[in-house]
Amino acid sequence: MLVSSSFSQYLSYYKDKRLLTIFAFGISSGFPWVLIGSVMSAWLKDEGLSRSTIGLFGLVYGAYTINFLWSPLVDRIKIPLLHTWLGQRRSWIASCQVIVIVATFALASVSITEHLSHAALLCFIIALLSATQDIAIDAYRIDILPENESEKATAAAAMATSGWWSGYALLGAIPFFIADLPGFSWPIIYQILSAVVCCLFIITLLAKEPESHRDQVQAQLQQSYEQKLTLASSPSVYTKVVAWLAVTLVEPFKRFFEKNGVKTACALLAFIFMFKIGEAFLARMSIVFYKEIGFTNTQIGQYSKLGTGVITIIFAFLGSIFNHKYGIVKGLFISGVAMAASNLMFSWIAVAGPQEHLYLMAIIIDGFTQAWSLVAMVAFISMLCDRAFSATHYALLASLGSLGRTMLSGYSGFVIDDLLGGNWAVFFALTALMVLPSLLFLYLIRHKLYAIERAYHTNKR
Repeated sequence: MLVSSSFSQYLSYYKDKRLLTIFAFGISSGFPWVLIGSVMSAWLKDEGLSRSTIGLFGLVYGAYTINFLWSPLVDRIKIPLLHTWLGQRRSWIASCQVIVIVATFALASVSITEHLSHAALLCFIIALLSATQDIAIDAYRIDILPENESEKATAAAAMATSGWWSGYALLGAIPFFIADLPGFSWPIIYQILSAVVCCLFIITLLAKEPESHRDQVQAQLQQSYEQKLTLASSPSVYTKVVAWLAVTLVEPFKRFFEKNGVKTACALLAFIFMFKIGEAFLARMSIVFYKEIGFTNTQIGQYSKLGTGVITIIFAFLGSIFNHKYGIVKGLFISGVAMAASNLMFSWIAVAGPQEHLYLMAIIIDGFTQAWSLVAMVAFISMLCDRAFSATHYALLASLGSLGRTMLSGYSGFVIDDLLGGNWAVFFALTALMVLPSLLFLYLIRHKLYAIERAYHTNKR
């Protein structure tokens, strides 16, 4: 047991208005996955595209796997005019949202069958800007809570998770309900979705920018680099540029490995990479599976979107209590076991057919899995971040988690078609087995993780 605060004290954390902002930004983070994920998959399926093609469309998520490459720029570059008005974090979030609005509206005018490449390009633009937005949103969540309030980390993770699923599942259910109504086409639906992003943009304008000492720390580091470079050569513009690049591109990664040690840092990166690969294979093909097995758009909206969203939000809250009281590492173990069980439920549906009670059972287990794994992982990654480079560190760790999910799950269509001959039951059983290596690895490094967690809660990191 890591935290001794009472249940009532823990509940009091949710009165903090900053957590409400974290929830709202979670919605902004989750909703773009509707635009390029489930809704796009349904549109492609209704247009008669193959499962392999739909699976390859998931490669646009590659932007989320490599966003750490430009995350140092989000920490360091100040957007002209907007930075003065909104601050470092919100100026980046707002800028990305404007471009997402334009790209989403543009999708409404694209003919999928005639200009598939145009649709793919627009989806990539949405993914690229959403991935950049996420860098700033995750950094905002870390920055808004000072280090002496680390006990609120799991509550913040729960609000971020609940917000993400509210954007992805609750708002994501709307297009599926609309799709079965007469007179509504997928292009019209995308026009509606662009209006939703406009509302999220307004929330960004109303949010409060977090206070931070990041600029002072980075300025001191740059001065130190400049002094070292000056000893080697005479001062020049070149010296300042090299020092700026060193602080921006080198220092964040250097500090991460120095703080954790090389072996522990590599172990952490490997675990994060492996943890949710099986779940991603399932998620990429889930909409295709639901439609092929015989569920309607309305049923998908009710269960996979609305049902999953509500259940995930409930379990996110319960999972945050567990993680707060018993530790994030134990929470990761539980969510990993639940992931395997959830995937096996879909195998059962593949064998039994489109029975709603089995669908409901699968959604309940899947909602539990999504909630606990996200709350635990968000809190886990957050506690590894240095406040001076919160955007870079979180993006590096989170993108590794996305790397395995995105690059490998993009081939999920080929696995089900070419390797398994369309056997959905075997496919979902295989995704359950994909969870096991990460759980074994988690068990092997558990002592190192416990030490990091204790240090975080005693503010030694």
